[in-house]
Amino acid sequence: MTDGQAFRYDGKRVVVVGGATGMGAAAARTAAGLGAEVVVLDRAPVDYPVTQFLQVDLGDRKQIDATLDELDGPVDALFSAAGMAAGPAVMRVNFIGHRHIIERMVAEKTLTTGSAICLISSVAGLGWQNHLPTLIEFLATPDFESADSWVSAHEGTNSYMFSKQVINAYVAREAYPLLSKGVRINAICPGPTDTPLAQANSWLGFDKQYREATGTTPLLAEQMGEVMVFLNSPAASGISGVSLLVDSGHVMASIGGSWEPGRPVIEFLMTQNAI
Repeated sequence: MTDGQAFRYDGKRVVVVGGATGMGAAAARTAAGLGAEVVVLDRAPVDYPVTQFLQVDLGDRKQIDATLDELDGPVDALFSAAGMAAGPAVMRVNFIGHRHIIERMVAEKTLTTGSAICLISSVAGLGWQNHLPTLIEFLATPDFESADSWVSAHEGTNSYMFSKQVINAYVAREAYPLLSKGVRINAICPGPTDTPLAQANSWLGFDKQYREATGTTPLLAEQMGEVMVFLNSPAASGISGVSLLVDSGHVMASIGGSWEPGRPVIEFLMTQNAI
């Protein structure tokens, strides 16, 4: 396609898990603006027009299944955007619930041939390759309950950082088996982004010095939503298994050494054995 149609969503049906606020809402609005029929799954109600809204708590497998039973018809793109910073349900909400939705939709062929999935990871998930044995052990759990039990049995894994490392490993490992079923999978790794979650956890100060030096503003949910919509569009048909950094170059400039004050980034990556 040479007329830009590969970027559009005309005639496509998308599901956004966690589409009430933040990056999920931004992805939903962007996809709708490109012609998509949008279905949102979230605990909180949406405050913008959608085709269908279904309330769901990702921490409750039975509730997820009941909600999916209400999801009629095929889906061309899935945006797995719900997340939380901490708490007893952080792994269920950030990953286990999302995986359950993906696996049901793939098994039931709700996700059509040629469809795509995009999750939200984080720069906090960098260095996942160096923890692969543990991540693979966790990902080998066959279902929601066994994954939840594994987390309960392994100290320190019910955390935001582990959930994001798991997402990156899952995306990489599922690239082959999902593509053999006609489904692509990717994730974005946002830097600090001006969302309610970031504001509540004071994350926006992490790259303030870099932004001041480059004359850039804090990243916005809309920017993340646009990247997610691109990754799930036919325009990105050759991309799968990728967790894409979206941080205005902060991490790469720090690793490359051109941004010398990036020592905190380097130290973080070193603690994760990422470099």
